[in-house]
Amino acid sequence: MTATGLLAAITDLGADKVRGGYSRHGFDRVELELREWFTAEAERRGLSVRADRNGNLWAWWGNPGPDAVITGSHLDSVPGGGAFDGPLGVVSALAAVDALRASGFKPRRPFAIVVFVEEEGGRFGVPCLGSRLMTGAIDADAARNLLDPEGVSLAEAARGAGVDPARLGADPEALAGIGCFVELHVEQGRGLTVPVGLASSILAHGRWRFTFTGEGNHAGATLIEDRRDPMLPAARMVLAARKAAVNGARATVGRVVPVPGGTNVIASSVEVWLDARAEDDASTKAVVAEIMAQARQAATEEGCGVSVTQESYGDTVVFDHELRDRLSTVLGGVPALPTGAGHDAGILAGSVPTAMLFVRNPTGVSHAPEEHAEPEDCEAGVAALATVLEDLAS
Repeated sequence: MTATGLLAAITDLGADKVRGGYSRHGFDRVELELREWFTAEAERRGLSVRADRNGNLWAWWGNPGPDAVITGSHLDSVPGGGAFDGPLGVVSALAAVDALRASGFKPRRPFAIVVFVEEEGGRFGVPCLGSRLMTGAIDADAARNLLDPEGVSLAEAARGAGVDPARLGADPEALAGIGCFVELHVEQGRGLTVPVGLASSILAHGRWRFTFTGEGNHAGATLIEDRRDPMLPAARMVLAARKAAVNGARATVGRVVPVPGGTNVIASSVEVWLDARAEDDASTKAVVAEIMAQARQAATEEGCGVSVTQESYGDTVVFDHELRDRLSTVLGGVPALPTGAGHDAGILAGSVPTAMLFVRNPTGVSHAPEEHAEPEDCEAGVAALATVLEDLAS
């Protein structure tokens, strides 16, 4: 089956009638249905599927073993995300197996497709959670205590999905078995002008939660001069983020939560989530430091307090040069470009050789319903992935 045909099979799962696009989050009902779908598709191809201690799914072609060639991506999304971010890499891996089987190819190295859990962080706030847990990039106890917007902990959600929360955490055995990891992904910008390309690097990036505290009160009965309204410094912090994002840096506020959230109530607190990215560690941290300084000044002037919690961070990732050059040669010299988007491949890059294939996105839009890839480009991506996997697994 083609990649677009496989995508069509899951088009109704997680469709968001309010936001548009898709809302699929780690260990929620929809993601569990997608996991069942993937398992069935993999087993239909004779692959053996198992979940690791962190709930990541592994579909093996033959027996697991050391120095394995791994491909795959994720099935979850941001709230109201596009159809391609994550799932394209999974369905392309399945379609590549079909193409390799049709050609009579049999891998000489162990080979598997992996589906990582909660790559987007749309439910528990930490991106690439499955790969971070596997590599030990996040403390297991801290991860177990992460809460979703409904107050459900990761430990509770994992247990509901049949994953023992006590076993969440670093998985050195699984990590040691990976010889290389190649992730196919839709390009999340307008940088790619041909059907398929490679990733060269990922910008340094992280997420910070700003909590502004003031005094809750009545919107009509409280004079302006008597207020300690945390919404004002929160708003000034949003503007400060835009001003601090210079010289190619990116600073985004995509989520603001006032408490208690009533229309006629002055908030007692406001939580603001900042996503910041720049070309290197120093530049990213300088942007965040400037935003923090402006937030603290604004809070002081309003008689409010502010605290800042770093929820995730990843330094600049430069993908393995040797692996990238090998893929480029095999594919006839396709272009390589940097990306501002984080990926599981970026988390694994600190432990094993990793590479990424990009499929052209003509809209340049991602994390939104307008995200797109043309069917012929998707199939070009499958062909490229099959070529790469045949070379690596031979």
